[in-house]
Amino acid sequence: MPFIPHTESDIRDMLSAIGAKQIDDLFDEIPSSLHARQAPSLPPALNEMSVIRLAQERASRDPANLNFIGAGGYDHHIPAAIWQLATRGEFYSAYTPYQAEASQGSLQVIYEYQSMMTALTGLDASNASLYDGASALAEAILMAVRAHKTQRRILLPRTVSPLYRRVIATLVAAQGIELVDLPYDPHTGTTVLPAETAPFAALVIPQPNFFGQLEDVDTLTDWAHQQQAHVIALVNPTSLGILKPPGQWGIAGADIATGEGQPLGCPLSNGGPWFGFMTCRQEMIRQMPGRLVGRTLDTENNTGFTLTLQAREQHIRRAKATSNICSNQGLMVVAAALYLSLMGAEGLARVARACHANTQQLVRRLTAIAGVRRVFQGALFHEALLQLDRPVQPVLDALLTYNLVGGLDVSAHYPELGHTLLVCATETRTVDDIHHYAISLQAVLEKGMA
Repeated sequence: MPFIPHTESDIRDMLSAIGAKQIDDLFDEIPSSLHARQAPSLPPALNEMSVIRLAQERASRDPANLNFIGAGGYDHHIPAAIWQLATRGEFYSAYTPYQAEASQGSLQVIYEYQSMMTALTGLDASNASLYDGASALAEAILMAVRAHKTQRRILLPRTVSPLYRRVIATLVAAQGIELVDLPYDPHTGTTVLPAETAPFAALVIPQPNFFGQLEDVDTLTDWAHQQQAHVIALVNPTSLGILKPPGQWGIAGADIATGEGQPLGCPLSNGGPWFGFMTCRQEMIRQMPGRLVGRTLDTENNTGFTLTLQAREQHIRRAKATSNICSNQGLMVVAAALYLSLMGAEGLARVARACHANTQQLVRRLTAIAGVRRVFQGALFHEALLQLDRPVQPVLDALLTYNLVGGLDVSAHYPELGHTLLVCATETRTVDDIHHYAISLQAVLEKGMA
């Protein structure tokens, strides 16, 4: 993005205008023990031409690997029109749309995004948005505790991503919230409900779960509601092209739905930026973090859009804010709105079916190889957990020589399952891609390269 840097004189003038002596004064709320006094191994400063050349040289070292890893970030096709539109100056450089009279375009895009997310999840209201899927789930847990008022226990299945569970533990540790692990069935890889349990505020239901398995969401939802608890759905948005939306789970539906929005038009980009989405029932909307855009009519009966239900001060209190509102996530929401608009319900369903079909084909080809078997039985979406007859990481290292990112080694997260490999195939994988993976894995295992 083009920019004009401030001169030293500009910086001095700005600091003087706000009564600060130096730039570090702007960050005085950060404890001194956390300050990095000197950046380690920082190379000498370079001019723009040298920086561009260095970046190109570094980028050229990355091989064009075929990607079969998922576990929360997915290699989907992104139509070219999406980022051609999302990176227009009107969206790309727009800041938080607090001034409604100057931000109708941005506000309308956010409103349309919210409308599409409520349709996708089957719930009443959507925000826009949160930092990522993991922190969005943590925010949903805090929201459920606030709404429940009397209980601070959360039932958190072990079939939820271990990375998400770590983030949740960190974010709610100081809130006096108890996280109770729920085990999984060793045959189906789905959540097992306890015979008895103390009262709790909410049950988290991942669909599909971290193993790629489909949970019995109707039974889990109805059971939680019978216990006078809320239901938090953790969903993959692509899967909702063909799976039942959380608002229709069980008799009454989930109360909150959340997840990672990256599959909706956002590139993997070495890990981000992504965004967390959240929808909920109307009666819980006052507890929802993040921005909400509403539609109204002015005195001349013209449609208008504005931020609603929340005070601006809630968003700008920095370290004292009530949730992790991130202005840059607005760009991701624009991309998601464009993606959903271009794909439509039929297009999203086609993508989901292609993902499912490719993963089934991948599992069939890989489990036909000696020393490879599927860990769990039952329905899956676009990921599957495989067990190898040897440690996984050396196998993955060897597959890289075939230009293959073969999946994720989850053995350390679930040691009781042995040498386990999580694989994924989205709509971008072809028959030839899957064949290349199968013959390469067979060669690795037969030659003893691992």
